[in-house]
Amino acid sequence: MALAGLRRHVGQFLSTSNELMAASLSTASCAEEMQKAEGGGCRDDAAALRLKEVAMAAILVAGVLGVGLPLAGRKRRAMRTDSAAFVAAKAFAAGVILATGFVHMLHDAQHALSSPCLPAEPWQRFPFPGFVAMAAALATLVLDFLATRFYETKHRDEAARVKAAAAAALAAASSASASDEDIAVVTVVEDECKSPLLQTHCHGHSHGHGHSHSHEHELVQAEGREGDVSEHVRSVVVSQILEMGIVSHSVIIGLSLGVSRSPCTIRPLVAALSFHQFFEGFALGGCIAQAQFKNLSAVLMASFFAITTPAGIAAGVGLSTFYNPNSPRALVIEGILDSVSARILIYMSLVDLIAADFLGSKMTGSLRQQVMAYIALFLGAISMSSLAIWA
Repeated sequence: MALAGLRRHVGQFLSTSNELMAASLSTASCAEEMQKAEGGGCRDDAAALRLKEVAMAAILVAGVLGVGLPLAGRKRRAMRTDSAAFVAAKAFAAGVILATGFVHMLHDAQHALSSPCLPAEPWQRFPFPGFVAMAAALATLVLDFLATRFYETKHRDEAARVKAAAAAALAAASSASASDEDIAVVTVVEDECKSPLLQTHCHGHSHGHGHSHSHEHELVQAEGREGDVSEHVRSVVVSQILEMGIVSHSVIIGLSLGVSRSPCTIRPLVAALSFHQFFEGFALGGCIAQAQFKNLSAVLMASFFAITTPAGIAAGVGLSTFYNPNSPRALVIEGILDSVSARILIYMSLVDLIAADFLGSKMTGSLRQQVMAYIALFLGAISMSSLAIWA
């Protein structure tokens, strides 16, 4: 009995010693993480602040240029959404977004949620980054489905209203005089132009037709427009969900850069984030251009994207005096948001940018154009992945 009791006490002592040693190692590792976050001997608040100001200006200019080029050039022949140059540039941007999700955001999420500054229970006993990313992908799928159905229903209702008005005008024209018939046709076409969701398909006819077959032509156009409406709806949904994913991770990137006090950490990020912001903006601008939003809506979406990262940096500068990026709460929030953003970007790049363009009917150009698009896609992914060496 005495021997059994001695063994029990020795076992308890060894177990307690192991726990204390593990806690000590964890504390030491956490201290190393905090020292690394503080700059690891390269801390200079004044120099870091100057670099942050340069970063805000450079990233803002890169974002404006990236998102603005497709919007400003959508009426020019070389940058129309069906041109070879635009297809190749959008493929490159899709590769950039794909690499951002896989190589940068998922890695950052894994780093944050496996930090030694977090308690082992439950954060180191379950692969939370992958689980959260999976849940975000499923949530994005559901959101994509619901948004598509909502806009399709809206389009369908307006198309039915236009067809009903055209049919009523056709019936009235069969028993009215030629002058009355002309007035009826003009009324129907103008009503179609006033429809906010169908305005992109309106051809702006303002002259009257003196024959009743013009009404039949309007009905045929309304029926043949359904395929275009479906594609238009997808463009609207893709642009909005893509902006949501890009903006969410842009805020995280901006905050992370803004709270840093190390010029050695910030300096390589300026060029890397400017490159990243330009091509993400180009992909988003291309989606907005294809969705054919009104000018005001397009400008608002582009502006919101362009200012998000600089605003995040500015907020990080204000929080840097008391914000601890290695606190458990900050690490959990950062890790979860990085996982969600990564999966949204991966889902959108694979499903709505790459698969939709490369496996759909859009890639119908020459073999040379298709090869150039694939090369651009791979170059975009490789280029953004290589930036992980510095950022």
